[in-house]
Amino acid sequence: MSSYRWFDFVRVDHARHTRRASSTSPTGDNRDRLSVVRGTTETLLNVEGPGCITHIWITCHSLEPYYLRKLLLKMYWDGEAEPSVLVPVGDFFGVGHAETTTWASLPMVMAPRDGMALNCYLPMPFSKGARVEVTSENFVTETRLYYNIDYETWDEPHDDLGRFHACWRRQNPCDGISEPPEMSDHTFQHGGTNLSDAGNYLILEAEGSGQYIGCNLNIHNLRRSKGGKNWYGEGDEMIFVDDDNQGCRWPPTLHGTGTEDYFNCAWAPREKFDSPFFGLTKPGGPEFSGFISWYRWHIPDAVRFARSIRVSIEHGHANRRSDDYSSTAYWYQLEPHRPFGILPVEQRLPRADMPELKGAGGQGD
Repeated sequence: MSSYRWFDFVRVDHARHTRRASSTSPTGDNRDRLSVVRGTTETLLNVEGPGCITHIWITCHSLEPYYLRKLLLKMYWDGEAEPSVLVPVGDFFGVGHAETTTWASLPMVMAPRDGMALNCYLPMPFSKGARVEVTSENFVTETRLYYNIDYETWDEPHDDLGRFHACWRRQNPCDGISEPPEMSDHTFQHGGTNLSDAGNYLILEAEGSGQYIGCNLNIHNLRRSKGGKNWYGEGDEMIFVDDDNQGCRWPPTLHGTGTEDYFNCAWAPREKFDSPFFGLTKPGGPEFSGFISWYRWHIPDAVRFARSIRVSIEHGHANRRSDDYSSTAYWYQLEPHRPFGILPVEQRLPRADMPELKGAGGQGD
């Protein structure tokens, strides 16, 4: 794999040939886009033989609210029947809640205007072919989609390279504890113990051989504070690898110390922050209310597994909170992979019953 890392740009190699699939107009006018009609699937890339996707750029727009959760991105490697990537477009590029915001990491960027230029630089190798699709599950309107997919074709396959995977999950709301009126904020947020991941929010569960390279985690804070700090965090991440994953034997292979700690921050941050490998793209409103989005890349510190992996995180300390959680997990593995699905479109949308969302659209901050 060492000769085909994403940062391998200085080696002269005539066995690799640069190509692009694009929405550019075939007639030469400026209508360089696809119109993805509701209920249809469009193929963005369909190539045979060995190669590797090196960069994806997408921007899209619809008049319909929440279209970034209604437009699904799908990727298939080597003729497989089940997709290796099945994620709403907005979430795939790093931010949930059917929104965008300008931020930058090493492998993923939402660039101006308002984060609507969606970029991914993660390498996606294949041996027999690759197919990339988008499916619109809009209720009424079309989505206008512009894209460039840069890729290489290779003279020889490299079957030892892991295939790129991404899956989306949501628990709305998480199963927390009941909170009696006399319970203080401090007791609610810091009380209790947990020696199991049985009630945790599940980010990834995979079988095979590969490496987990990161996730984004999106939280809609649903709790109404009693006047104190309504901090949503303190949830430990728990990662079980291989034999530790059988029955989630305690303790986990990797056990963290709190939500913001897993995302390499500290002390309940309130400000937006982005960096090459971790960040807080949406810090929420006053007293941590509303929408929160985190990301963490395990690129120099990938979590490697030979047989299986399970990645979960507590929703509040000891799983005491009942917030709305969603996430996208990213990993590489050798095929075959354990199939995964996605919730129907109605269960992917932001909670429209919440006052701060009434009248909200599907883009921007």
